[in-house]
Amino acid sequence: MQDRPAPVQSVSESSMSQIEAVDVEISVVLGRSVLPMSQLLRMGRGAVIPLDASEHDEVWILANNHPVARGEIEIREDRIAITVTRPADVYDFMAGAA
Repeated sequence: MQDRPAPVQSVSESSMSQIEAVDVEISVVLGRSVLPMSQLLRMGRGAVIPLDASEHDEVWILANNHPVARGEIEIREDRIAITVTRPADVYDFMAGAA
């Protein structure tokens, strides 16, 4: 009995399989704040940290801590969702633009 050769996958199928196997961490940045370390160390449960954003500002969408898009917050029943509105400008993100 002869061994049959394994079926050959096309390059595109193989590449797609590898891409689909990659995990990407998605994060959303609502705003930023600069605090002295002494103030941060005094904070406890229930402390409020003011952010440099208002409720209608766009948020930053990060993939593996790299800005990829901007978006808007949506409330859908009991869930929070983000709608992508445009690509991110990495230079604006690094400069702290809102």
